Amino acid sequence: MKLILTLSVLVAAVMAEQDPKQLDNLLREGNNQFTARMFSEVVKSNPDKSVVLSAFSVLTPLAQLSLASEGASHDELLKAIGLPNDNVTKLVFPRLNEELKSVKGVELKTASKIYVADGSELNPEFSAITKDIFNSEVKNVDFTKSTETAKEINTWVEDQTNNRIKDLVSADDLSSDTRSVLVNAIYFKGKWDSPFKKESTKDEDFHVSKDKTIKVPMMHVQGDFKYADSDELNAQLLEMPYEGGEASFIVILPKEVDGIAALVDKLKDPSALESATSKMYTFDVNVSLPKFKIETKTDLKDVLLKMDVKRVFDPQQAQLSRLLKGEGNLFVSKAIQKAFIEVNEEGAEAAAANAIFVERRSGFVFFFKQQFRADRPFVFVLKLKKDVIFSGVFGN
Repeated sequence: MKLILTLSVLVAAVMAEQDPKQLDNLLREGNNQFTARMFSEVVKSNPDKSVVLSAFSVLTPLAQLSLASEGASHDELLKAIGLPNDNVTKLVFPRLNEELKSVKGVELKTASKIYVADGSELNPEFSAITKDIFNSEVKNVDFTKSTETAKEINTWVEDQTNNRIKDLVSADDLSSDTRSVLVNAIYFKGKWDSPFKKESTKDEDFHVSKDKTIKVPMMHVQGDFKYADSDELNAQLLEMPYEGGEASFIVILPKEVDGIAALVDKLKDPSALESATSKMYTFDVNVSLPKFKIETKTDLKDVLLKMDVKRVFDPQQAQLSRLLKGEGNLFVSKAIQKAFIEVNEEGAEAAAANAIFVERRSGFVFFFKQQFRADRPFVFVLKLKKDVIFSGVFGN
């Protein structure tokens, strides 16, 4: 036992001495892989619909669950978030939280809270980890009073997302078997570095498909923006920065009206977007972009099962033995996300919240002018430094 403990301490010490950039890259690569897979699954589950999601915000509850589990369940969760072991998890998430706090020019808030059934308590070791590593609050509640508790959780989510995410949890989600609910939220608001002029916005044609055209409020601006024409993606790319220069909104516009499905399929490989954006240069661009608002509710359980996160949802295979003190037979019964984004002349506002329910078993500058007219379905990505925090499709 002494040897194992000594080795564990040694491993942690070695990891702590690693180049911080290596740690950041580990999480970024994990986020990019996870985002690409989740984006693909959510879009497939919502054919011909506009969607928005934040795979980035799902990483925190999955990382928490990985530290609360053991065995094959633990390994499956770690693989999903792309991290090699618990020591790395404990190092990268505090760094991520500090990085998010230091972002300039935009409003960004993240929050995490764990609700625990009255009479139960978190395993002391997990309790310390979730507070120190994820800065999570913990509160005991009476899940049998489902209406009151659902309202309390929803009020907390609304407070964290500037009232953009409402009714995340319903009373029907809670019961006497509910032992814990892991909730986290992210909120972003940024102003364009080069805003659109409101007086230039007017209703114009948007080609939903070759056979369907509708009118949408189209915004217009001319300025120096990063732009690329990608043969690999068969699309144009435009990056619009927010004030502060550390956050940006990227539009990936298929060259064909009906090219969105093929584009989404190519973006399943996260290196495809990374390669395309690396070839962007600054041009004088005439931009036409729809003014839009999207809200999406995602069944995270269904999506995660398709992403090979399965054991934690299976009452017979889940091993969440490190979550609650003295309580076993725990599994994740439900996982949901609500996400919102609004893009207008001033900038963008976006929010997302997740709830994961744990139950016990009961039973360069160029001066060539470019045209970028987003008048057909497109993919959008909201990036913070190098991290994708929101993504989606606008198609109607």
